[in-house]
Amino acid sequence: MARQPKPDGRKTPRRESTLRRRPAHRDPLPPILVVCGAMNTEPAYLKGLLASVDNRAVAVKIKICAQDPVSVVRHTVAERNKAGDHYHQAWCVLDVVEFAHLEEALRLAADENVEVALSNPCFELWLLLHFRDHRAAVTGYAQAKKHLCGHHPNYSKAAREFDFGRYRAGWPEAVERARKLAKKGEEAKVNPSSAMWRLVQQIAPTHPSV
Repeated sequence: MARQPKPDGRKTPRRESTLRRRPAHRDPLPPILVVCGAMNTEPAYLKGLLASVDNRAVAVKIKICAQDPVSVVRHTVAERNKAGDHYHQAWCVLDVVEFAHLEEALRLAADENVEVALSNPCFELWLLLHFRDHRAAVTGYAQAKKHLCGHHPNYSKAAREFDFGRYRAGWPEAVERARKLAKKGEEAKVNPSSAMWRLVQQIAPTHPSV
């Protein structure tokens, strides 16, 4: 006679109870288009952040247009329009420093419904905020780099390799610090400031403080 398994008091099979514990499936949102106005640091940072937070509900397409701000905005508009309704949002990542016609670029972005993650004076200010609160004016890239090198030795904007590991633990604090520096849309007038926190909010919306 075959042995009968002992009852374990369960009313449903183990497999069914395991399936019930699985989190609900979330359909991904339409992708976000991000066009960076620089070749190396900005796109590498964003790729590192995306890999770190691993938010599968958000897809981000990163493109590069290493030109003046007006050209970056025009390129963003062209890429978005070419894709039809594919993108949920379109963003430009820009600096204040070293570029003319910034006001024209910001007006064009507003007219075309393109968001701008503007850092004043430069993206390195955003990186610095990962390590400490900084509210004193920064004259430009050279001074921002000097401050940043105290936390990221030998940092260079031109470097082909970018170590996001240095910034992985600090981005939530950078968000909190940056959002206190300037109101939305006033980054061009406030030094230091960075609107990168608003873009990060789209990539990692589950962060409790954004």
